[in-house]
Amino acid sequence: MNNNDYIIRLENKKNHKEVETLVRESFWNAYRPGCIEHYVIHVLRNDPAFVKELDFVMEKNGRLIGQNMFMKTIIKTDSGKNVNVLTMGPICIVPELQRKGYGKILLDYSLEKAAKLGFGAVFLEGNISFYGKSGFSYSSNFGIKYNNLPEDADSSFFLCKELIVGYLDNVIGMYLTPQGYYVNSSDVEEFDRRFPYKEKLKLPGQLC
Repeated sequence: MNNNDYIIRLENKKNHKEVETLVRESFWNAYRPGCIEHYVIHVLRNDPAFVKELDFVMEKNGRLIGQNMFMKTIIKTDSGKNVNVLTMGPICIVPELQRKGYGKILLDYSLEKAAKLGFGAVFLEGNISFYGKSGFSYSSNFGIKYNNLPEDADSSFFLCKELIVGYLDNVIGMYLTPQGYYVNSSDVEEFDRRFPYKEKLKLPGQLC
């Protein structure tokens, strides 16, 4: 892989179905039987919190191989103040090109662009072993809790990166997931009928 091997650009409307197919292929049976992420991105594009300037696709030899997107949200602080932040995802690379470095390139590019737009911090749900390589750490290190998660619950999935150093200094509070991420299973099923049939499998390691 070299710098001429790929391009990263903004998604456009004519890419929507292809991106949804890419997301479906990338997440199918990964975290649950089937997936919901292709419908989530379909819904989020029309959400007021969607950041169109940070809606990226990655191409290799004219083929879409990856995507990433961001949403605006807030930290509701213990003092009653709301702090504006970003949440990220879904982000993916086609299965056959995963673990080859494309994901990190797309991630780092996206974060750089978000920083240039003046956003102060990004939150996501993910694995520290991957996202830690791009500067993410546990959100608990910043004093930020996840959506009413019980005190004794495992929050190691909830990660954060400051894009402006010190942006979260003295910010103690709760992260609010944008409502667009909460989708109805029946709506997902109906949407999925627009795509070719794929078998849903219950596999070890799935979250649900």
